[in-house]
Amino acid sequence: MKKLSLSAIAIVIVCVTIVLAGIGLSAQPLYADKKKEGNEMNMQSYVDAMQPGWNLGNTFDATGSETSWGNPATSKELIDSLASQGYRSIRIPITWKHRMGDAPDYRIDAAFMDRIQAVVDWSLDAGLYVMINLHHDSHWIFDMESNHDDVLGRYKSAWVQIADRFKDYPMELMFEGINEPRFSEDWGRDTETYFVMLDELNTSFHSIVRGSGGSNKLRPIVLSTLTASSSQKRLNELDKTIAKLDDKRIIATVHYYGFYPFSVNLGGVTTFNEEARNDLVQTFDRVHETFVAKGIPVIVGEFGLLGFDKSVDTIEQGEKLKYFEYLGYYAKQKQLTTMLWDNGQHFDRRLFEWKDPELYAVMKASANGRSSTASADQLFVKKDAEAADQNVTLQLYGNTLTELRQGDKVLAEGGDYELTGDTLTIKANLIKSLLTDDYGIMASLTAVFSAGADWHIHIIHYNTPILKNTEGTSGGLSIPTAFKGDRLATMEAVYADGRNTGPNDWTPFKEMAHSYKPAYDLSAITLTKEFLEQLSDGDVKLRMHFWSGEVIGYNLAKSGTAIVGVSSNDPEATAEQVQPEADGDEPSQADGSTVAIEGEASREVAAAAEDDGDSDSADGRMAAGAIGLVAVIAAGIIAGILMHNRNRRKHK
Repeated sequence: MKKLSLSAIAIVIVCVTIVLAGIGLSAQPLYADKKKEGNEMNMQSYVDAMQPGWNLGNTFDATGSETSWGNPATSKELIDSLASQGYRSIRIPITWKHRMGDAPDYRIDAAFMDRIQAVVDWSLDAGLYVMINLHHDSHWIFDMESNHDDVLGRYKSAWVQIADRFKDYPMELMFEGINEPRFSEDWGRDTETYFVMLDELNTSFHSIVRGSGGSNKLRPIVLSTLTASSSQKRLNELDKTIAKLDDKRIIATVHYYGFYPFSVNLGGVTTFNEEARNDLVQTFDRVHETFVAKGIPVIVGEFGLLGFDKSVDTIEQGEKLKYFEYLGYYAKQKQLTTMLWDNGQHFDRRLFEWKDPELYAVMKASANGRSSTASADQLFVKKDAEAADQNVTLQLYGNTLTELRQGDKVLAEGGDYELTGDTLTIKANLIKSLLTDDYGIMASLTAVFSAGADWHIHIIHYNTPILKNTEGTSGGLSIPTAFKGDRLATMEAVYADGRNTGPNDWTPFKEMAHSYKPAYDLSAITLTKEFLEQLSDGDVKLRMHFWSGEVIGYNLAKSGTAIVGVSSNDPEATAEQVQPEADGDEPSQADGSTVAIEGEASREVAAAAEDDGDSDSADGRMAAGAIGLVAVIAAGIIAGILMHNRNRRKHK
């Protein structure tokens, strides 16, 4: 954001006046003297200049106080730190209703308005483009059909006050009418009534802002589709509204959280496979053709993975990196600016550093090109098995491999590894030299390329995990598990007659962190209340899939609230207690990928169940999956609920 010398002088004068007179800053915007007429502004260039963008999530959008959803109070240091990371825009989600009075004025709390203005000022000072909105106010706008006049009155009043407060701010500040607007619990439902109500909100918002004076007559404004969905129907309806408004300063917005099964680790889609990639391509293609190709710029106002709602480890690390790398690349191809949804899980707001440096490196590199990836970021070596060469297929994306390192040591091509075309072979002699008697990550190799982020390959020593018999209730069941260096990828659950259990009974593969949770620090796999309570009485067959390729059977017998768990490989169980595999019941086919973990210190050692004398020495992020016909069927079923469960993302 360019600043005129006159602006700097004016700011000093304002500050001196404040000190001398002892008045408050809230009524006088810092940027009152910094107007941009913007008559020459090209809106696509404006949106391009915002890339990359970031969301200050779970903060002012909280339905309690600024800190009630777990984040610290926003500081100027945070905003400056974010800008120093290369971010060029910030979206500040704001929920206003509980800071507003009653009808007829619906007056916004003055102290809260001042607080928002302060954060906007810091953001502009840091050189960021800024977007402010009505966020979880979508919850009361939800009632517009049954309570039309009150909803519309409150909505209009909010924007009258916000527009007036910021009317003299520069064009780097933009307004977004409403976040993920909807009028039903069914996120996938389209009705003409919904589109009429959304059109009324959007046109009212447009009229208020444009008529409020000052810079607002030209200020960029952002309009969302129904639920911020990218379905063609919803894109078309927003396109109609924009055409009717005939305003060249309108930006369209949608949100994208990936192919739903992959996004939450459901249905066996544990990898960023062709299906997940095609979903991204088709989505961005639709958005580009509907808007960008017609001269209407688009901001993907939120992007990420829905599995992050529960844990950033729900999606395996390497597959996560592939998704973010491809999203950054393809969004750029389609001229879409993206804004990372961060509710506190990505950029540490106390330490001002990235919690996942690998993820940040991939996102940062996408600004100037592509990062190379690989078919795997982990290689498994089973205990007592003879070490052998292991191959990894590189996706180079125009780059070249320049070196392979182990720490600071540059490995020798021809001795430690070989590169043939896009096949990287890690030699058996190197693997053998890295193994110890411990389990877990033995070493992490770093592939360095001519451009983009590095790719890490972890050498993992493991043995077949051991699950033990246990008892519990439908309120929760913990299966004692010796992971032995392995990681749980996904879980199948079917009744004795072959029917899939719920939740999501269209697939045998349950959702990670919703139906089951690996607890590596406790040496256990937890089955959740949500999963257990909906089970019918009788036997339920589980299959625990691990990234190494191991599949362990486990049987549940439920009677009322009582549940007994019997393992197929508990070494301490009697012959009567061991649950045999059913004849002809082969494990579901896995997709064959082995993917990343990061070198966390062993949290399994102390609590591991009695073993063969070995201990687990490291853990990491590994997930596995198996994609069958059911996943293809699932894609059609869940297409309409792709945008579902957004509230899970907002509140920890």
